Amino acid sequence: MTAIRVNRAPVLTLWAAVVAERLGYAEDTALSLASAVAGTAAQAKARRLGLAEQHEHVDRDIAPRRSVRLLGREVAVAEEGGALLAAHDGTPAPAAPVRCYVERAFGAHLDEVRAAMQVLAARLPPEELNRVGFRLYEAFRPEVPDGATGWGAKGELRTERIRSALA
Repeated sequence: MTAIRVNRAPVLTLWAAVVAERLGYAEDTALSLASAVAGTAAQAKARRLGLAEQHEHVDRDIAPRRSVRLLGREVAVAEEGGALLAAHDGTPAPAAPVRCYVERAFGAHLDEVRAAMQVLAARLPPEELNRVGFRLYEAFRPEVPDGATGWGAKGELRTERIRSALA
């Protein structure tokens, strides 16, 4: 039974990467997609809390974009060097900075947390996991204070809560 003090963003990032890998994406693609999912979730929460303004996005690129659905979010993607990566404004987002971010956030506990998430992910068929995956994350994510006081706060992530999220 391990408890790790961590912010919610890297927890969602790692979980989204595990789900993407379960869907069959390569590790670099999974990390890139996961970063985009966590980023859009953070932006939405910041707007709800009044910490960021709602900006209308005007898409000047009329060419259809390719996208991937992950944990209820559409992530624009682009190919780079044969790899599929999340794309922000058409620019592929590399996996290396995401990998470093997750390693830094979890430190020595990364393998243990990833393994617990993989056990949970393996309990559902991939498409079902992708459909209910965000609700599973909500069941095990660290508890933080409500509202703006919880923004960026660390909470306890317990590996047993991850493993029992479907119980």
